[in-house]
Amino acid sequence: MEISNSFIALVLLVFFVFESLCFDTGLSATVTYDHRALVIDGKRRVLQSGSIHYPRTTPEVWPELIRKSKEGGLDVIETYVFWNYHEPVKGQYHFEGRFDLVRFVKTVQEAGLLVHLRIGPYACAEWNYGGFPIWLHFIPGIQFRTTNDLFKNEMSRFLSKIVDLMKEENLFASQGGPIILAQVENEYGNVEWAYGVGGELYVKWAAETAVSLNTSVPWVMCSQGDAPDPIINTCNGFYCDGFTPNSPSKPAMWTENYSGWFLAFGYAIPYRPVEDLAFAVARFFEIGGTFQNYYMYFGGTNFGRTAGGPLVATSYDYDAPLDEYGFIRQPKWGHLRDLHMAIKLCEEYLVSSEPTQQKLGLNLEAHIYYKSSDECAAFLANYDNSADANVTFNGVSYFLPAWSVSILPDCKNVVFNTAKVVSQRNIGDHPFDQKANVNELSLGGPLEWSWYEEKVGVFGNSSFTKPGLLEQINTTKDTSDYLWYTTSINVSGEEKQVLLNIESLGHAALVFLNKKLVAFGYGNHDYANFSINEEISFDVGNNTLDVLSMMIGVQNYGPWFDVAGAGLYAVAMIGLKNGMNDLSSEEWTYQVGVEGEYLGLDKPSLANSSLWTQGSILPVNKSLIWYKISFFAPEGKGPIALNLASMGKGQAWINGESIGRYWSAYRSPSTGCTENCDYRGNYDPFKCQKKCGQPAQTLYHIPRTWVHPGENLLVLHEELGGDPSLVSLLTRDGQDICSFVSEADPPPVDSWKPNVEFKSQIPQVRLACERGWHISSINFASYGTPEGSCGTYSPGTCHVDALSIVEKACIGQEECSIPVSSANLGDACPGVSKSLAIEAHCLLSEIPIPVPE
Repeated sequence: MEISNSFIALVLLVFFVFESLCFDTGLSATVTYDHRALVIDGKRRVLQSGSIHYPRTTPEVWPELIRKSKEGGLDVIETYVFWNYHEPVKGQYHFEGRFDLVRFVKTVQEAGLLVHLRIGPYACAEWNYGGFPIWLHFIPGIQFRTTNDLFKNEMSRFLSKIVDLMKEENLFASQGGPIILAQVENEYGNVEWAYGVGGELYVKWAAETAVSLNTSVPWVMCSQGDAPDPIINTCNGFYCDGFTPNSPSKPAMWTENYSGWFLAFGYAIPYRPVEDLAFAVARFFEIGGTFQNYYMYFGGTNFGRTAGGPLVATSYDYDAPLDEYGFIRQPKWGHLRDLHMAIKLCEEYLVSSEPTQQKLGLNLEAHIYYKSSDECAAFLANYDNSADANVTFNGVSYFLPAWSVSILPDCKNVVFNTAKVVSQRNIGDHPFDQKANVNELSLGGPLEWSWYEEKVGVFGNSSFTKPGLLEQINTTKDTSDYLWYTTSINVSGEEKQVLLNIESLGHAALVFLNKKLVAFGYGNHDYANFSINEEISFDVGNNTLDVLSMMIGVQNYGPWFDVAGAGLYAVAMIGLKNGMNDLSSEEWTYQVGVEGEYLGLDKPSLANSSLWTQGSILPVNKSLIWYKISFFAPEGKGPIALNLASMGKGQAWINGESIGRYWSAYRSPSTGCTENCDYRGNYDPFKCQKKCGQPAQTLYHIPRTWVHPGENLLVLHEELGGDPSLVSLLTRDGQDICSFVSEADPPPVDSWKPNVEFKSQIPQVRLACERGWHISSINFASYGTPEGSCGTYSPGTCHVDALSIVEKACIGQEECSIPVSSANLGDACPGVSKSLAIEAHCLLSEIPIPVPE
């Protein structure tokens, strides 16, 4: 396979840069800090980090995700530790499968990267109950995250458990391991006010407890302005260029730089333009930062009931550089990789001195780092959100687009500008967007599905009766999303038509009168409470009212979030002769869970049970029904998507593994989305949104290792009503990529050389498929003035057909590069500024690709 010299140079640069950052296996290191940076073995370091949460994917793909992170320019992988799944029952620990923390840390170490272990043990993370085990809530007299001895004892015990586990495996830096940082608590400063003096004392206690564990690495507290020495207080947010640590002896560190935002049912899909994300990173390093972490670099999936609440979706894609399925998201991944490379070129300067600030005009400034009087690196910033500018720096004129930073590793040559994206792009927002690259497998027609219709209301001898309405979490102990509330109402012949009013703390509820569905109500992520007001007609005599209250994730954030309730708190009938009949204090019968859970219908062991019905007419659009079907796994090795667009709301299992909650029937508001979101100006989660008026999620990730040769089992529990005969599986066998680079664009960052005029280097189009894929065809290649955008390019008035040149360089290759110059491509219009636009198609390697002569 032929590879261009420039690509070899890139590989060598990345190899040597990263090899210089990493510990040799088994070699101990001392980690400290000073006012400028983390200090590893006496050397200040500039570090790029990214969050990958081990349970949000499977162990089989950890190495690939970490490899892509390293190739993207990361030095550190950051993860939370999830207490509720490591200790689901007090004193009973679980560190297996997706929760094998030791294996994950060792996988990072094997890749030559470092680890920031955020033990917490409060995580938030849009994770169920913020990572706290639910049994903690039921310790009499306990209060979370304050000076409560019961809580402190449990928290201290778990912190010790994790630290001891890491020590036993020699995973701290001083033992030759990759862990260079640990975190205690998490974003407590955002809610500390609610805990009064108890909060202040708790912060001091948490810090002292962490330090006493003798990890030999620094501890941090993020978003904690009063973190006591020696704990480093760090910044979380979309921008941290205005952050100052609470002590002049501490470095400026950014532990959560949001690459996008999380997804919630009923909301549009948020995304963050890479130009803004790169701008935020460059500004942070410009003002003196030396450690920043992307939250998330890979988001993954909230399998099972791990999603937090309320109403956090199953996908945790986060618009991260690596998407939910583990594919590289372009141009975000590539643009950030180039940014990291540019910052690394400045590392010696960044750690050698304090920045010197120089005003260049309104909303224009430079920060210069000197290694000696005549050696420096500089950042030139235009933080105006609309006006481009020309500035003069050191006697030279530079163009600065609005909301951008230029990086000059020698105070002369601009090797990178945050607003100038020259890395390749993917066609489509989602890996399964491009129909031509997707294989869709129907699971079978109506005759191939089996079903089980659940009983409405209480179904077993585990039900119980109590006066009044019980709070849901205290009743279910989060063993199930579901709680039945059942009561009887006797109505005389003159009192049949009433308005039923139900008030709930959240999150959703189905209402049945005499076993027939009469209403459905639900809240949203920002306000889980909801009301149901429904006119209903009672039968004369005794009537049964059954309400199925449904949780969609236990609250994970906010002051005193641990005591936030769910379920019904008021039920009344309005319109009777006596005005209002309040049922709230009447006797109610309760049942935790639904019948199918009790029977275990999600388990493969019941796949052939006589409980299941199969017939010529498949019941569709019915509430509280279970469906199952057997299928053969699609060919290939890549991830699989389950298309549940035809379903309503429920949960899904593959071979007994829960792939999470679905809610395809809940559509986002029809307004608020922007086709081309302007990256300039401060970002917030609602600034850039897509797919308004659509469900937040219809495709659900099935890890390839969860299916096997032969028959596999899909089970759905449908709560509202849907049509399973339209459910399908999607796999991806192709990838469309494109690039647009002009002669005026900067050359690749890795082509910069000291004391060489950077502009004298030639810009390049660089194309790369996923590893194991190869470029199979070039669909468009024009040099001149091509028009359009990625996926819709067309020749302009000036056009050189570059197809044969590009095909020769790229067909059959995993990656290739093309110099953008008339000398290489020809010149059909001298004196015109020209660009090269290419669209290419990638296929999996096992598919033969003809290579041009």
